[in-house]
Amino acid sequence: MVIKVYISGLSGNKEVKKRQQRVTMILQSKHIEFIEIDIATGNTEEKEFMQANALQKGSTISDPTPRYPLPPQVFNDSVYCGDYDAFDAANEEDKLEEFLKLRAPTTETTTVATKNGVGEETAAAAAAAEETTETADENKTEDNNGGGDATEDTADGANDEV
Repeated sequence: MVIKVYISGLSGNKEVKKRQQRVTMILQSKHIEFIEIDIATGNTEEKEFMQANALQKGSTISDPTPRYPLPPQVFNDSVYCGDYDAFDAANEEDKLEEFLKLRAPTTETTTVATKNGVGEETAAAAAAAEETTETADENKTEDNNGGGDATEDTADGANDEV
């Protein structure tokens, strides 16, 4: 499975250029192998494939309703993944591998199975750890303020030896 990023090396639109650079930069930083396909270099077969199979047009501020899909458009082999906006949203939500169809999307069934098994234990352990942290913070506050149980007992004389 090869990730294909359709770009235009001759685009005069600065927004399109920035989007193309951002997609390739993110893929490189995450060590995801991909190939760039420049639709402006006379590769009409690839350009027609992208235009025919891209489901989103990739609108920009300067062209909110383009006639043809604008680059960058992302595919996994011949399966359409999405345009820049969908790519960026998936990256922000930490779901890029699912967007690129490198990993199956998380479903409710999987979540329920996880909650009934290890997930519940993990949630319970996290809740217990949080409770322990809150208790420790409360004790620190009492000690730092000169309060606390030991000081009160001594002041009442309850710990005095007879």
